[in-house]
Amino acid sequence: MPDTVSTQDNAGLLVLAVDDEAPGLSEIKFLLESSPHIRRVLTAFDAAEALRILRGDYEQEVMARTKAGLPPVDAVFADINMPGLSGMDLARVLSAFRYPPALVFVTGVEERDALVTAFDVGALDFINKPINEERVLKAISRVADRVGRTAAPAAQSAATAQNPAEPTDDEVIPVELGGTIKLVPRATVRYVEAQGDYARLHTQDGSHLVRIPLAQLEERWANAGFVRIHRSYLVALPLVSELRMTANGYAVVIGTGEGAKELPVSRRHTKELKERIVRPPKSGW
Repeated sequence: MPDTVSTQDNAGLLVLAVDDEAPGLSEIKFLLESSPHIRRVLTAFDAAEALRILRGDYEQEVMARTKAGLPPVDAVFADINMPGLSGMDLARVLSAFRYPPALVFVTGVEERDALVTAFDVGALDFINKPINEERVLKAISRVADRVGRTAAPAAQSAATAQNPAEPTDDEVIPVELGGTIKLVPRATVRYVEAQGDYARLHTQDGSHLVRIPLAQLEERWANAGFVRIHRSYLVALPLVSELRMTANGYAVVIGTGEGAKELPVSRRHTKELKERIVRPPKSGW
């Protein structure tokens, strides 16, 4: 039966930690408990046990949350490299849940290449081993923002659960940079440029190449204010400062001042873009 830890506080996050190594599981559990955002920690020694917990086989609270239209837990902190079902396998199963919990990967140095593709399975954040308290607390803060509550009203959490798959402004994208993995917040991305089967994320500070097709980002970020303006470009619509006519058709200007960037708008996307600018949707961003 899974180990559980509870506090006297009835508010806060319910999380599940998964690691096949006892020392690693004990460490992540201890660090999770140190956060005031965390109310209770469930633990599992492998992905199969984690799935039994998430089905509510052991915990009435988990089953009650599912019946109430909430994720079974607020977040899963999972090691990537586990025997049998890996952390990636677990993530794919979680993505099929009607109300999926937030997912945070815990990874060793030899597994960092996997993080470049982990974006596909919806990971919210990544913690590198050896684990440190500051990094765990930062990941917990991201989870708290994702589910819409810290140690506060359950009503707000229930409202968030009505659309659990919708991206949040603190979503991060793992990119490889000089042999290390850097996490780029989606909120910093101004526009995305297609480069074959890859996409280049342009931020105010530079650009990053990721192994994600532009079409996939277009679908995933549609509710976050990103819109396709050209077969080669996806832009953050709230950052569009101008739509102007040029000798070759329409173009948009991203940002203002010296950092402004002009991008072409294809004919097939012009009408939709005009409508989005003049009559932006009431929700989504």
